[in-house]
This record gives sequence, C-alpha cells and structure tokens, in this order.
Amino acid sequence: MRFENEKALFDQMEKLLNTAVICDILDDFGYRSQIMDHTVRPLDPEHVIAGRAMTILAADVCNMPDVPYEMEIAAVDSIKQDEVVVTATNRSNSNAFWGELLSTAAVARGARGAIIDGGTRDVKKIAEVPFKVFASAINPLDSKGRCIVIEYGSPVVCGGLKVLPGQIIFADFDGIVAIPREVEDKVISAAMEKIAKERDSLNMLRTGALLREVFDKYGIL
Repeated sequence: MRFENEKALFDQMEKLLNTAVICDILDDFGYRSQIMDHTVRPLDPEHVIAGRAMTILAADVCNMPDVPYEMEIAAVDSIKQDEVVVTATNRSNSNAFWGELLSTAAVARGARGAIIDGGTRDVKKIAEVPFKVFASAINPLDSKGRCIVIEYGSPVVCGGLKVLPGQIIFADFDGIVAIPREVEDKVISAAMEKIAKERDSLNMLRTGALLREVFDKYGIL
C-alpha cells in the first residue's frame, strides 16, 4: 500500500514512534524477528529514520576494477525521494562503503538516511551535511579496490535481516526494523494507537498508580 502523503507519514513516524512499539505490534501480527543485528548502530544516538528501503548489495574484492565505483554511482543516482539506503556488505569492516560524498549525493536525491551493515567514514563531515547514517563499523579506508556493488533494487540480507525493496524501514537508537508490506498500514496505525496509550500509562504511573492498575486499564507494558 502507498500512503497518499508518505513524506508526512514518515515525518510523523520519526516524531512519534520508536522501534520498541513497532516490534510489539509486529509481535501481535505474528512477525517476531523483523530486526537487524544489534551491531548496526547510529552515528548519532538521536538519529531516527523512517522511509522506504532502497537496497544495495555489495561485497569485498581484492582487485582494482577497470572502472571504479561504476555500479555504486548508478545505485546512488537511482535513489528516490523518502527512501532509506539499505546496504548489505556481508558485514564487512575492511573498508568504508559510505562517506561524506555519498551522504551529500543521497540528500540531494531526497533520501532520509542510510543503513549499512559495514563501514562508513567521514563521520564528522556526515554530521555537517547533515545525514542520518547507521553502520556497523567506522573505517577510513576507501572502498575503491576493496568493495564493489553487485546489484541494487533487489532483496538483500542486511544485519542478518532480509529486506525487500520498498519495505518501510524504521530505525532509532534501540534498533532497526523492517515492516512487511502486507501489514504496513495496520502496523503503523496500531503503533500510533499504542504510543498514545503508553503516554496515558506513563501519566498514571507518575501520579503514583500501581503498575497493576495501569496494566488492567490499558493492557500494555
């Protein structure tokens, strides 16, 4: 399902939701393993990303290609508005797949962030762009002659999680979740409802209500 105004939706998700509540709702729908490995971390703990996955598959190499960066450039130039770049490198930490230039290019294309189960560099420069990046390593070595893009726009396994192009990705300090397309509208709607109930629960707890009383009233914990 495509929402009428996805930018507004993703802005609202970044403002109101968190991975914990989305995972709770996914549990209710029977999707109990929709998160990436805990090693893929935000460069800034305040980073929150919501958007549709634009997938890239990359792998380490030992030879310098005749035309460096060819597929990488094509992949970045294909990014569309409100997409999240999801790059699978087979968890390589031997080089930096991502950096300041790719972040700047991604911003120009309208990307909302990037998630790499591998290395990044130019961390302080990326913060100045600014651009939201999650990665599993920081490494100053260039990807040239060390890593190549094999394909993009196809299913990938990033951080141990299979991600399909176009899936909604949500990422914050607690983790990264991919929402299956067949339930995305129901999951987001239910997550919004639950987050409102959690606010009411917190208000009751702050006034001294017992946890049992709060749980019996709202049914969430």
